[in-house]
Amino acid sequence: MNTKIPAYLYEKSNVIRLVFFTAIFALLFINIFQPFNSREWYPNISEFKYFFFSSLIILTGMLVVVISRLIMVRYTTKHELLVWQFALHVIGEVIAMSLFYTIFSKFFPRIGAEREILDIFIQSIKNTSWVLLLPYSILWLYFSWREKNQLLEKITRNDSDIETPKRNLIAFPDEKGEIKITIMLENLLFVDSADNYATIHYLNKSKVSHFLIRNSLKWMEENLTKESPLVRCHRSYIVNLDKVKVLRKTKDGIFLELEDANTPDIPVSKTYYERVMTKFSNYSV
Repeated sequence: MNTKIPAYLYEKSNVIRLVFFTAIFALLFINIFQPFNSREWYPNISEFKYFFFSSLIILTGMLVVVISRLIMVRYTTKHELLVWQFALHVIGEVIAMSLFYTIFSKFFPRIGAEREILDIFIQSIKNTSWVLLLPYSILWLYFSWREKNQLLEKITRNDSDIETPKRNLIAFPDEKGEIKITIMLENLLFVDSADNYATIHYLNKSKVSHFLIRNSLKWMEENLTKESPLVRCHRSYIVNLDKVKVLRKTKDGIFLELEDANTPDIPVSKTYYERVMTKFSNYSV
């Protein structure tokens, strides 16, 4: 639940698709199944007029989704959106739209049997869940399939001539997946972090350079350290073991000394000590 949701769920183009698809689905749903006792709102009008009035109601209710998704897109420009936050956001949309339909069906139409507002709200929750969650689920599956298909196409386009040098290159994307810098593995020294930012330290023309990027060490650990000499040695550090000259144990802790004299000693915390030693033995041949 504390994991970050996929970026395709809050991309602007996909948000627009979601709003339009949900509106069409809701319009068909209310005209085919006629929930919320909606046919009783206008019992003496034609089907065409009912379709017209129901369209206005649906479009007005969809403003809840539009406003909600604008807030989400704005929020994700500066913050990560976690699974539990996204779930609460969707639940909030269901409740907000249910309140809208409850108030509308209770106070606006003066025709039809009177019902308690709590009964209307409970029924609205059920129907609104269908109206929102079903099209949401369909689009989420589609977005996931499309992203995996696009990734597969990129992989299949790569021939054997460009696969070999890729093993020696490390690409660093930001939190939205956009690659900001690519560094030869032999030039990469270490990465340290503070809050949601990471600083990449590398050799550039025999001098140590730095590059600041918005991404987490957790993501880098999960995606960049496999089958490479990179290892997380501390909650704030990832180090390239190929650049480690000395592993030193002192009364103050364990430290890694790098080959370059202009780099600080990198601490190894107790939490990461075992995995560092395991990987160190594999890459110190």
